[in-house]
Amino acid sequence: MRTVAAITAIIVGTVMAIAGVITWVVVSTTLEDQKITVSDDASCAAGDGVNGPISAYCQADIINQHTLDITGGKTYAELDREDPNRAVAMDSAFLQASLFTSVVAFGVAGMAFVLGIVLTLIGLALREPVRAARHSGT
Repeated sequence: MRTVAAITAIIVGTVMAIAGVITWVVVSTTLEDQKITVSDDASCAAGDGVNGPISAYCQADIINQHTLDITGGKTYAELDREDPNRAVAMDSAFLQASLFTSVVAFGVAGMAFVLGIVLTLIGLALREPVRAARHSGT
């Protein structure tokens, strides 16, 4: 039973780690393909290409600041329906949500990778006593 648990942990852990890496690469490549550059007036990562969690967060943050400047500090929901800036606020909310979704995706990918490595190590640790017991004849 211990051998089955060890092998299962190793297989599932390896799959999780690989899936985490693949997800990170896909999200990063997809963002990079958009050729977005963090605004020069951003408080972080200014001028960097958006291809990772930090640059995506920084760009979403500066989009919010620019939008609040345009709308006089009001969000989409706070603007009157007739306000011509409502479309800008709506586009801004969409862009921010998309960028924040990629930040979350990076987090999930990183978590899957780390948990996969831990699970693989647990599987290897479970397997070691089995090997030692077989070699000692017990």
